[in-house]
Amino acid sequence: MQQEVIIAGFGGQGVLFAGQLLSYCAMDEGKEVTWIPSYGPEMRGGTANCTVVISDDEIGSPLVKNPTAVIAMNLPSLEKFEPLVKKGGVLVVNASMVNREVTRQDIKVVSLPANDIAEEIGSPRSVNMIMLGAMLANMDLLSLDAMDRALDAHLPERHKKFLAGNKAALRKGAEYLASEPVEA
Repeated sequence: MQQEVIIAGFGGQGVLFAGQLLSYCAMDEGKEVTWIPSYGPEMRGGTANCTVVISDDEIGSPLVKNPTAVIAMNLPSLEKFEPLVKKGGVLVVNASMVNREVTRQDIKVVSLPANDIAEEIGSPRSVNMIMLGAMLANMDLLSLDAMDRALDAHLPERHKKFLAGNKAALRKGAEYLASEPVEA
């Protein structure tokens, strides 16, 4: 089994951290992993994405043309990556920041108002965890319990105060399931 995930948004949304956490979790679960960040020169507000490849076997290349899953945290990310999702794959869209419907009919689409949910649960900086939880609930990759363990093990000490909020956000995002089945 090999799964490729692209997480995309703008700087400051926690895109790279979500990818790192996914990578750490997969490593902790005994998987082979690659993580490649890509970002503009801006500290915040510029484009940011990362590619995570998770496999049971050795990974031949960390480069991904058609990912199994994409998390699009804003409209430019949706525009760029929607056409690339592998047929039958998963596309998770932050409806709080995207003002259009997904046009693809051959993929699972999970559209959720992640920014609004983060505000509701009192954890406005946890949009990335909400999106990650939604992706994990809609594909066979890693469990939420494994993600909790990864947060415990890999969240930097200075961010431990956000641990409970991140775990709650993962679970809240996992409540969102693809609205329609993939058409054959």
